[in-house]
Amino acid sequence: MSANPGSDSRNPRIAIIGAGPAGLVAAEVLARAGCRVTIYERMASPARKLLIAGRGGLNLTHSEPRPSFLARYGAAADWLAPFLDAFPPARLRAFAEGLGEPTFVGSSGRVFPRSFKASPLLRAWLARLDALGVTLTSRHRWLGWTDAGALRFETPEGERQVTADAVLMALGGASWPRLGSDGGWVELLRAQGVEVAPLRPANSGVRIAWTESFRTRFKGQQLKRIALAVDGVTVRGEAMIDGEGLEGGAVYALSARLREAIAREGRTTLTVDLRPDMSGEALAERLASTRKGESTANRLRKAGLSPVAAGLLREAGPLPGTPGELARRIKAVALTATGMAPLERAISSAGGVTRANIDAGLMLKVRPSVFVAGEMVDWEAPTGGYLLQACFATGFAAACGMLEHLGLPAPERWEGPWSAADTVSDGEGMARDDG
Repeated sequence: MSANPGSDSRNPRIAIIGAGPAGLVAAEVLARAGCRVTIYERMASPARKLLIAGRGGLNLTHSEPRPSFLARYGAAADWLAPFLDAFPPARLRAFAEGLGEPTFVGSSGRVFPRSFKASPLLRAWLARLDALGVTLTSRHRWLGWTDAGALRFETPEGERQVTADAVLMALGGASWPRLGSDGGWVELLRAQGVEVAPLRPANSGVRIAWTESFRTRFKGQQLKRIALAVDGVTVRGEAMIDGEGLEGGAVYALSARLREAIAREGRTTLTVDLRPDMSGEALAERLASTRKGESTANRLRKAGLSPVAAGLLREAGPLPGTPGELARRIKAVALTATGMAPLERAISSAGGVTRANIDAGLMLKVRPSVFVAGEMVDWEAPTGGYLLQACFATGFAAACGMLEHLGLPAPERWEGPWSAADTVSDGEGMARDDG
């Protein structure tokens, strides 16, 4: 990165590439420190993925205690922990409330704005950034660097070159490419000697070869209050039958394990417990207490199975004849998973710039003054607020790293509670969400 010839050490010029949560939170931190910040966004408007994700309710973070929360990041937990400690769930909740968007903890422990929407929060945030002097420039697609170190952008008016004292890349992964994150940056960074782990689908559906009759009848229907298991790990939640397999929160929570198992073996067994709230013995007793001549469909209904759950039970093969064997099938329907939904249909992506290629302040080791944050870094997490939390936290951490690199003071340390649940006032309680 070449120094900007017109730079002012007291008010350095910052270029942020990508206007998602990581880029926007970094822009605010840097602008408050006196930097001249310009955000370069590929799309016509900022934070498109955030807005789409918030259509069903913007899940900002989660109220889990710190140990459980960190465990959601798997192998990256130890590395991400300092960033999450500096910008924990409670700080994100306070940030939202500072934008005039009070938050609540739902019955599942997830945290939402009271408006339940992304658009009011984003509007208030963009207005605050504008007041801080942050410039947002749209329709700028990053093309790499010139030989002299300037940033190259493709714009509607042709190629543009930009110099800056420091650069933050917050370009996202490669899921939902129509919203701007298409992974086009991968080869550009690899050409600079940066190691990038292959981008793979995360929080994605799993492929199962349904029979045509099952697909036709049940496509789009929900399996509620089930438990899914793979490789010895069990997750409770919901799933949806789609034309090519299963989607939904419980599937997404296991998607990393499903992806790796399928990569190893070419396929894996996904086990579904259709009545996780009832023991096999109690279920067998209920199935046995039926009237003579009662239909199988009615027996399954009395056992608490919805039509789609009963259909899934039959999809696994002919129904066993005895109550005990049928109960065991209900508790462990074995489905063969043969693949994952493609990356462009995944909620997020795994892979990205590897830990070994960045320092403790998220600066690229091979390109001093260039920092990375958000989903383009090699970590993954399930849905439930963990994705957004890490994007905010790494964006904040990268901004702090940039300020240290530039010799400017970083923001004050967070001295409040860690968990978002700790900030719930008396009487606010636990509101119901769609958990």
